[in-house]
Formats: sequence, structure tokens, C-alpha cells
Amino acid sequence: MTDITPGLLMIIASGFVPYLPHHLRQIFILIAIAFSSVSLTAGAGMHWTINILGQELILHNADNLTLPFGVVFHLAAALNVVYGWHERRPVEHTAGLAYAGAAIAAVHAGDLITLFIWWEATAITSVFLILARGTERANNAAMRYLLVQVASGVLLLAGACLYWREAGSLSFDIMELGSLGTWLIFVAFGIKAAFPFLNGWLQDGYPEATIIGTVMLSSFTTKLAIYAFARGFAGTEYLVWIGAAMTAFPVFFAVIENDLRRVLAYSLNNQLGFMIVAIGIGTELAINGAVAHAFAHIIYKALLFMSMGAVMYRVGTANATELGGLYKSMPLTMIFCIVGAMSISAFPMFSGFTAKAVIMKAVGYEGLIYVYLILLAASAGVLHHSGIKIPYFTFFSHDSGLRPKEAPMNMLIAMAIASVFCIGIGVMPTTFYQILPYNLDYQPYDASHIVGQFQLVIFAMLAFTFLMRFGFYPPEIASTVLNSDWLYRKFAPFIGKPILTVLNKIAEGANTVLISFAIQIMARILYIFKHPVMGPVTPGPAAIALLTLLMSVLFLVNIL
Repeated sequence: MTDITPGLLMIIASGFVPYLPHHLRQIFILIAIAFSSVSLTAGAGMHWTINILGQELILHNADNLTLPFGVVFHLAAALNVVYGWHERRPVEHTAGLAYAGAAIAAVHAGDLITLFIWWEATAITSVFLILARGTERANNAAMRYLLVQVASGVLLLAGACLYWREAGSLSFDIMELGSLGTWLIFVAFGIKAAFPFLNGWLQDGYPEATIIGTVMLSSFTTKLAIYAFARGFAGTEYLVWIGAAMTAFPVFFAVIENDLRRVLAYSLNNQLGFMIVAIGIGTELAINGAVAHAFAHIIYKALLFMSMGAVMYRVGTANATELGGLYKSMPLTMIFCIVGAMSISAFPMFSGFTAKAVIMKAVGYEGLIYVYLILLAASAGVLHHSGIKIPYFTFFSHDSGLRPKEAPMNMLIAMAIASVFCIGIGVMPTTFYQILPYNLDYQPYDASHIVGQFQLVIFAMLAFTFLMRFGFYPPEIASTVLNSDWLYRKFAPFIGKPILTVLNKIAEGANTVLISFAIQIMARILYIFKHPVMGPVTPGPAAIALLTLLMSVLFLVNIL
């Protein structure tokens, strides 16, 4: 059992989920997660390897870095089962179990090819959590999400092949930027980590998923990218400045956004920046900070999405303009939301305080004054839009007149468990630090840190009150906030279609001049089947254009 790749049993079990009765289905999923977690006890080392075409693929690699991610991924998967217990449609449970299993298996991949397989598996399984919403907006967002995620996988595969040619190894370990292969891998990880201008898929897709799906999406995809950076590019200086930009970039969008689930998506992007900065520093203290923050963030961000999901389940919306006054009829959901808000705000006695403190300490030790100030300002920003805006506009603000029932019992239980972890990590940091990759002798509850954090919280609250009282705060209005996703939603098709038309015309001319006899035969075969590859009008020339493109790519790869 311990040699089997963690997560693999969850993927296999997902195939049986649709055929089970509802309550038995949920129990079966929890059992599958429990059996999968047994593999985490294997200890450090390579526990499952196979040889294919002379290459050693490491299917199960474990060490001090994989352990915390394996633990929190299993925990998040189990919490999602409890949270979604009321949902009788099997699609979300099936996709969610396979998605979580693929993410866990990817964390334990010891080579780049195995990583690629699970990397793409997370994309293919997770897209069903968006499609399950069933709306036109969700379907469109799902296709854009899948396009970006698969593109990340293609870049990873191309980078892995070039890296193998350059370094003679497929081992997934620390790499240095400086070759085309490592740069492609770096960008592939950056897409999944939602780097600036590559982050539109996150805010575009997550809020369009189902209530359960959004919670699951917040737990795995981006944290897998954080793990990948910590494994492959720790100490890469570029990451420090990219991460700093990530912490500041989403704050302005979150302030003016009306959809509160989308606000949380921007906030998620902001928090990833802290982890990326720490990975860029690359010291043992910084890596501990990145892992601690990722662990805590998965839980408190899931808790915030759970609370918004519970509200949406009862009233059908998460728009700030349509909410308010819900504390009167959903008091428990309000309490759990405030626990999540205080955790993400790094309030003392909550998980964010003990996790983020390690990152700030690492930045201070390196003397990165400007980065420290950016992170401090970003902390105030996230406190504002997630710590204050989310609970205020949902449960207080103006009275919307809505009086829904309290959230279902299973949702309350899941939120209660997540809240216990948020508080437990905050009040017992020494115990929490024991799961981190390196030994950490640090006490976050020193006077300067506590006073400084209280000052940040108090001044942020005063600033919010002042802006609201005197009408300077951006009004909550129904609107669409444009982000970098506009580039591939509108601008890319506008530019790309004329280019593809020209290329298709060139390929049609090459049909009689440049294309070899072998390609002609293949094109005719495709034409016989009457299945156009690139369009319904000219299947033969379209096929030739595709084959020409493939040959050109192979030619360029061979030259490189």
C-alpha cells in the first residue's frame, strides 16, 4: 500500500462513484481518500519506478517537501466531500475525486514526464467542475480554462523534452534558468500559478464553477504550481519580483468587483504572490514560509469559498449589491466566514498570522526592503477586500430583506472543521511548524509582530470605515471587471483569425507547389473521411495546412 502513488487509488475509485447510491457514494469517497493517505506514511525515498524506452520514470517520490502538500491535499479532498454531501449529482463527486487524486499524484512525481501526465490530468478532470454549472457563461469559461490549462501542459512537455536533451535527465529536481527547456517549464508553471497577465483563467473560471466546484478548484491547481516552483526553481531571483507584483496586482480589481466569489479569486491570486516571493528567496526559512502559507491558505480560502457557497446555495447569488443583513438568518455561516476572514487577514491567534509571519521574516532577513513594503501594503489590501469587504457586504451593510434558512448541516460541519484548523494552526504554531520541510525554531508571538499586526488591522478597519462613511469607497454596482483574460477572449481571436486565414491561403498554394507526395496522400485520406481538421469549408487544404505546421514544428525542434 505504501509503495502505491498517493492519489492513484482516488483516481481509480472515481470510476465507480457514478454507479453508487448517494450516501454510499460519499462514504466510499471518504474511504478512498483514507486509503490513499496511507501511502503518505512510506517515508522519504523513491517507492515506485518503472523503465520505459530506457528512461526511468519515478511514479512515487516522497520527501519532506511532498509530505505537507500530500497531507493538506487529502484534508481538502475530505472536507469537500463533507461540504458537498447534499449534492446528489455524481458528476461533481466523480470529477472532484479524480481531480484531487491527480493533484496528489503530481506532487509525488519524481520525473518531468510523470509530472506532465498528472499535470494534464488535473486540467481534464477539473474542467468538469465548471461545466457542471450548466450555464452558457460556465460553458464558455470552461473552454477557455481548458485551453489555458492544456497549453500549460504542452509547454511543460516541450520543456521536458528539451531539458532531457540538454541535461540528459528527466529528473524533477532543482533547475536553473538559462536554456529554452527550463524557460518553457518555468512558463508552464507560471501559467498554473496565475502569474500577472497569465492569471485571467483563474478569475474567469473559478466563479463560474458550481458551488462545490469553486471550493475544490481553490484547493489544488494553483497550489500544485506552488509545489512545482518550490521543487524546481527555489532560489530563482525572478520569482521574488514576479511574486511581489502578484501580491499588488489583484488588489485593485478586488476592491471594485461586485461578485464576491470573484473577489475571493482575486484574493487567491494575491496570496499566491507571497508564496512565490518566498520560493524566489529560496532559503530554508523562506521555503518553510511558502509551504506553511500554502497549507494554511488552502484551508482558510476554502472556508471563505464555503461560506460564500452556502450563501449562494440559499439565495442564489454572491453579488454584493444583492446581499446584506444575512447575519439575522445565517448566523453560523457568518461566524465561519469571519473566522476565514480573520485567518486571511493574519489576525493573531489565526492561521494566517503564524504562516505569513515566516515569509515576512525571511524577506526581512534578506534585506529586501522594497519587497517587504510591497508585501506589507498587499497585506493591508487583502485585509481590506477579503477580511472586511466579504463579511461586511454579505452579512451586514444594508438590509437586503433576504431571510434564507441557515446553511445545510453538512456545509456547517465542513466549515466548522475548517474553522477548527484555522484556529488550531494559529494557537499552536510550534506543532504546525513540525510538518514543514526544514526544522524551524521560530516563535511568531513576539511583541513587535503582534503590535505591528494589530496596527495593520486597526488602521485598515479605520480606513474602510472612513471611506464608507464619507462616500469615497467605490460603490458596489453590477458591472464586469475586465482583466487579462480579455486578451484571449476578444483580442486574440480578433488578431488571430486574419492570420489563420492568410496561413490557410498559403497552405492552399503549397498544396500544388511545395507539399510532398506523402503529405498529399495523407491529406486525401483525411478528405475521404470528410472530417475537416481546421474548418468545415475546405477539409483537404485544411488538413494539408495542419500537416505542414506539424512538419515545421518537428523541423524546428530538430534544429534546436
